[in-house]
Amino acid sequence: MSLKPLKDRIVAKVEKPAEKTSSGLLLPSDSKEKPAFAVVESVGPDVKSVKKGDKIIYKEYSTTPIKIDKEEFLIVEEKDVLATLN
Repeated sequence: MSLKPLKDRIVAKVEKPAEKTSSGLLLPSDSKEKPAFAVVESVGPDVKSVKKGDKIIYKEYSTTPIKIDKEEFLIVEEKDVLATLN
C-alpha cells in the first residue's frame, strides 16, 4: 500500500531511536528519546522545499501518526517541517 499525500502534506517514515550509545552502551527502552526526524517517503503536489528521500526535522506535536503494515509513518504539513538534514 502506498500513501499519496494531498496538497502541502508530506508522508515520512519515522526513524528508530538508537539502541546503543556511540561507545557501545545499551540504552534501556525507557531512556530513549523520541526522535524528531524522519525520512520523506512521498510529497503532495503543492510541496516546494522537500523531496522524497530527504531527512527532515519536524514539529513533534503537529503531526498525524499512522501505522501501516507494522511501520510507523507521519503526515506532516510542509509549514511544520523545520529543516532538512544532509
